[in-house]
Amino acid sequence: MNYCATDPAVMEKDAKQKRPQQVFTLLVQVGRNDGDGLPKNATGGAMMCFASGVDEAEAVRETVALLKRADLAPLDVTGYGTLQERLDEGHDINQEERDLMQQALDENSVVVYQLTPFFD
Repeated sequence: MNYCATDPAVMEKDAKQKRPQQVFTLLVQVGRNDGDGLPKNATGGAMMCFASGVDEAEAVRETVALLKRADLAPLDVTGYGTLQERLDEGHDINQEERDLMQQALDENSVVVYQLTPFFD
């Protein structure tokens, strides 16, 4: 069976396959690993990241993979949603964060906004 490019079934399938990228705010807790760049006496840390993806699961997968390639040891990821979801929950989001979220979207990337090392 042949389908024309203007066939509604084909167009609907193509529309479903091309879901738009969104940016998600993620808090990633990391443990220690050789060469991780954390201060010598730190026991781990937390990283606030802005990550693009078609859904939060994809953003988490991409962030974890990137951090592992950077010799970090991701332990736990907490998602805080998209910009709109955060605004709906009453979060105060400054212009710097908004700019970095836009950068993550424009570059289809993960942007680390803040790193806080943990000490005993």
